[in-house]
Amino acid sequence: MRWIMLDTETTGLRVDEGHRLIEIGCVECIDRRITDRHFHVVLNPQREIDEGATQVHGMTWDQLKDKPLFGDVVQEFLEFIEGAELVIHNAEFDRGFLDEELGRVGLKPLASYCASITDSLGHARELHPGQRNSLDALCQRYGISNDHRVLHGALLDSRLLAEVYLAMTRGQEVLLMAADDEVASGESGPQLDLSGLVVRHASPEERQAHDAVLKEIDRVSGGKLIWPHRA
Repeated sequence: MRWIMLDTETTGLRVDEGHRLIEIGCVECIDRRITDRHFHVVLNPQREIDEGATQVHGMTWDQLKDKPLFGDVVQEFLEFIEGAELVIHNAEFDRGFLDEELGRVGLKPLASYCASITDSLGHARELHPGQRNSLDALCQRYGISNDHRVLHGALLDSRLLAEVYLAMTRGQEVLLMAADDEVASGESGPQLDLSGLVVRHASPEERQAHDAVLKEIDRVSGGKLIWPHRA
């Protein structure tokens, strides 16, 4: 199982307004382990950068005018992600910019070069409904240090995303791996060692949000909610 955690930085928020990529960062995970392999490039966007974007990542066009164009590095990028599952936080945003850049150089959309694309933000929202699910918020929720993150950077954010995504999916992966081992061996019965799992209890705000969702389900279903059992 090969995951590529991917993040980008851009000249602005909207690709349909002509904004461009200025940085791509990728970190490789194999069998749920972060490897030493990564891909990182800073690009010349061939246009000015919005002031708001510069405040986020700290880069200006003057700093980037001598950097390579996307077309100069695209083959190396595609070779790095080939066949992997891409994990991207708010995938629609990054994917839109990458698809636009690929189209500019006559290539197919991003999904054509990888096994699949997973939106870690969508996954986080399913796990923590009604809560903040930015990368910073998830680092805090899962106890991952991001004190060194003063400005956004594609490679740094990809590494943080790798740690966050591994934490978010840890319990599911243990269960799936154990089930696969059980089928392969022909054995049955509970075989799981869950001693390594980190138990993180819901905060009062998370419990309140959960209760609100259950009440809404109960209302919409006309009182047919069966869990938790209503007296």
